[in-house]
Amino acid sequence: MPYFDAASAAPLHPVARQALLAALDEGWADPARLYREGRRARLLLDAAREAAAEAVGCRPDELVFTPSGTRAVHSGVSGALAGRRRVGGRLVVSAVEHSSVLHAGEAHAAAGGTVTEVPVGRTGAVDPAAFAAELGEGTALACLQSANHEVGTEQPVAEVAEACRAAGVPLLVDAAQSLGWGPVPEGWSLLAASAHKWGGPAGVGLLAVRKGVRFAPQGPSDERESGRAPGFENLPAIVAAAASLRAVRAEAAAEGARLRELVDRIRTRVPELVPDVEVVGDPVRRLPHLVTFSCLYVDGETLLSELDREGFSVSSGSSCTSSTLTPSHVLRAMGVLSEGNVRVSLPAGTDSADVDRFLAVLPGVVASVRERLGAAPAVTEPEPAEELVVDALGKRCPIPVIELAKVIGSVRVGGTVTVLSDDAAARLDIPAWCEMRGQRYVGETSTPQGAPAYVIRRTT
Repeated sequence: MPYFDAASAAPLHPVARQALLAALDEGWADPARLYREGRRARLLLDAAREAAAEAVGCRPDELVFTPSGTRAVHSGVSGALAGRRRVGGRLVVSAVEHSSVLHAGEAHAAAGGTVTEVPVGRTGAVDPAAFAAELGEGTALACLQSANHEVGTEQPVAEVAEACRAAGVPLLVDAAQSLGWGPVPEGWSLLAASAHKWGGPAGVGLLAVRKGVRFAPQGPSDERESGRAPGFENLPAIVAAAASLRAVRAEAAAEGARLRELVDRIRTRVPELVPDVEVVGDPVRRLPHLVTFSCLYVDGETLLSELDREGFSVSSGSSCTSSTLTPSHVLRAMGVLSEGNVRVSLPAGTDSADVDRFLAVLPGVVASVRERLGAAPAVTEPEPAEELVVDALGKRCPIPVIELAKVIGSVRVGGTVTVLSDDAAARLDIPAWCEMRGQRYVGETSTPQGAPAYVIRRTT
């Protein structure tokens, strides 16, 4: 069964498995002890730290291992903010950061701080000038991911890092998605990553804090990991994480080029094979193994379930595939379609034949889901109306969009359709539909009863 969700968790790398098994035998003792077994464990821990630091591009004494990438982000954000509390309480982040960064921001705001989100363009990248403009007085920390976890777009880290340096603001980079493919550009002050993203075992993160960065670890601490990650180290997993990071880096250039060709095939062929599809994310500045596309008139959860039936494991940013039932904050920030969203992220070693079979299966699956939802072409009446109202209250996307598509041909060019919908995804998906179909989105209003209403003007 082809596994196409490496962005969530990459399969365990063979080197990680070998290192893990060996370290279970050799690295079980306490590395803080001075007897023989402890010294042996300390040697393994030091070697793992040196290997990870080399891959990150920092000194070994600047890097600590944490229980997860999320914990690395939370510790990095809270420690940097606390260390610079005299400067101010302002945190600047991009609008498409991983939820771990946004949750850290929420905790900071709840404690009395302020959080500024820098918007992104339609490809998902921030404008370095816009980011720099937010680095005003009182800014204690800035956060920018190296590459987006949902659409693969690489961020202009080098440019933003230079702006942060000029403003005297430390920059924390979440490098979870990109570290296995290569080092992050210079200029960052703090960096966080997670081993299971590059084929290491789950439960190992890393946090690097450059010398000279004011940093005050929060919460109880002990003498381990410089006081920044208290508790007994999971040494076998740490050894496996460092060994696999070195291994995937050695393979990154060749494997990245091979996977990029497969992803380019998907990016090109999906819009040719499936009507009403938008491939999202930057077409050039992106991770080599990840592609995301959104299909109109499709329920994301059903689409993923049907692909699973066909033997393909993929993921989605659609609202209906999350526990919150709200649109992906990444897709919302980009202003692209959220329903019917499919993220394909290929693990190392993906066979070209599996990609070809995916492309062969996808059109039929999408057509089947659309038919089940009652999606049909727009119907043009002999005497089109000036305006129509579609009552889609109580119906979840993509139904409001499907109902809009069915009636748009029933109004004159220049006429309007007003869609009533109380589904949060409609606020994103109706404007995205207009963008894809060449219609004009007028804006949002409300009914006298307070129900959200979206006005669309027919232009074609």
